[in-house]
Amino acid sequence: MKNSVKRLFNLFLAAALTVVVWGCSDDEPDPDAPAVTQPSPVTMDENATESISFTISTPAGYASASANATGGQATVTSEPADGDLTGAVEVSFVADAAPQGGTATGSITLTVTDAAGKTGNTTVVLTINSTFVEPTWTTEDITETRTVGGAEVEFKQTRITGTINKDFTMTNDVAWILNGRVIVGADATLTIEEGTIVKGENGQGALASVLLVARDGNIEANGTASSPIVFTSILDNINVGEFESTLDLDNDLGLWGGVLILGNAPIVAGASEEQIEGIPSSVAAGLYGGTDATDDSGSFTYASIRFTGQQLGPGNELQGLTLGGVGSGTTIDHVESINSADDGIEIFGGTVNISNFIVLNPDDDGYDADQGWSGTATNIVYIGQKNGVGFDSDHPFELDGPEGDDEGDPEIGKFRGGTAWGRSASDFADLRDGAQYDMQDVYFFGFNSGVDLELDADGTVNADESVNSDDPTNSDNYATDVIIFSGNEFNTDASDQAAAFTIGSILNDKLSASLVAAKANQITDNETVKFPASNAVVTTATKTKGADVSVLSWSYTAHLNLLSGADFQ
Repeated sequence: MKNSVKRLFNLFLAAALTVVVWGCSDDEPDPDAPAVTQPSPVTMDENATESISFTISTPAGYASASANATGGQATVTSEPADGDLTGAVEVSFVADAAPQGGTATGSITLTVTDAAGKTGNTTVVLTINSTFVEPTWTTEDITETRTVGGAEVEFKQTRITGTINKDFTMTNDVAWILNGRVIVGADATLTIEEGTIVKGENGQGALASVLLVARDGNIEANGTASSPIVFTSILDNINVGEFESTLDLDNDLGLWGGVLILGNAPIVAGASEEQIEGIPSSVAAGLYGGTDATDDSGSFTYASIRFTGQQLGPGNELQGLTLGGVGSGTTIDHVESINSADDGIEIFGGTVNISNFIVLNPDDDGYDADQGWSGTATNIVYIGQKNGVGFDSDHPFELDGPEGDDEGDPEIGKFRGGTAWGRSASDFADLRDGAQYDMQDVYFFGFNSGVDLELDADGTVNADESVNSDDPTNSDNYATDVIIFSGNEFNTDASDQAAAFTIGSILNDKLSASLVAAKANQITDNETVKFPASNAVVTTATKTKGADVSVLSWSYTAHLNLLSGADFQ
């Protein structure tokens, strides 16, 4: 009996030990490694960006993901939270360029790591297509020999014709010849290297050679102080690596069109977009204006523009530089316009700023602005043509008001710091047609006696009042500070040695006789109280305002020794 009980106890003990041993060996199995589902193959364009989604499973909990790529750059942009068991990883892929007219192959390998340190991966293959665009412009290399100064000189040139519809660079090892109207089209960028010479081919009226940067096109023409870019005429024998022109500054002008930059910034012209002056209405690339005040048309710096100003017809001229609806994202800095047959620069609306700008010898106006331009011009210089040579200059400033309905706040164009040397100029400035401008700290000298600063609108219908205005808007604008003149200085000495200028004789509020009686008090206050209180007459020795010409030594104007007199110090 005792032995039976003992055997029974041993059986129970063995069974218990078996259960314990079995229980200890029955641990949960390790979670599976991450699983990454391979996406479908992707086809995309070169330089494009594609977002690709990878579905993942991480039984041990998500930890991290990394992407390695060929044929482009891959970045993980979205991923599950730490510890998630399932989810998606988003990868952004930017494709490299493909062979012109062909395809390239790329890949993305996504590696996922779980909380246990295990990894899983997969690879997706990408086909990358070339976006080659057939050029709509042509170039032709030309080597020409000319006699210059009695010597035979070789000119290496490349003639360019048509519309630039993809990125292109004008290099500085040849002179580039604009063969007619050369357009930088939408989505294309024209780069012009420092020291490059660009020449306009002969052509009259609608056939005039111009460089036109259309809306949504881009120009990167960035010279340097030691190596400016030069735009001139084919008749100019300036060669690669040179800066001095061979044409006559007293007589030569209007030999080609000029440079035009158009943008998408707002204009006030009765319509949201207009056709730019000097370009036929049949050319769609001549439209300018839009709604983007910060529009960026590129950068145009350290550039000398010479002998421009062809015209389609009266009142439809080209300038040295024309800006139409150009936005504040565009850089216009260290530019000079020399011997334009029309204006040195004309700005049609937009918000663009200009700085360190020189106008020399314009046949019409120096700085012409209209259609609600609301940018700022800083550190500017105007030098009129000499008296008694082949042509005369008109005004340093011709400033027109908005066109059409303008019910919003005034669009104020601002001038901050500059020097105007009149010589043959007919007035200090002419403000017309509801002008809205703020001019401060400009120094005027070397003007002929009898000139003035005019508030007029050129809108009279009375034959005997053809030089006066039957629109009081400018007079009212000055009285209400929509027009501001402040801190400007006028040298008392007239260049023709006639009667000296006095501060009370400079502003001319030119209302027609029909309005004088009603506006008599305002006219008197504008001319003899308000203007004298905010501006001054000075001598060369006592002047305190004027342009900083120390930063303009790069210019051809400086090379001609025209910025060195006491009035520029």
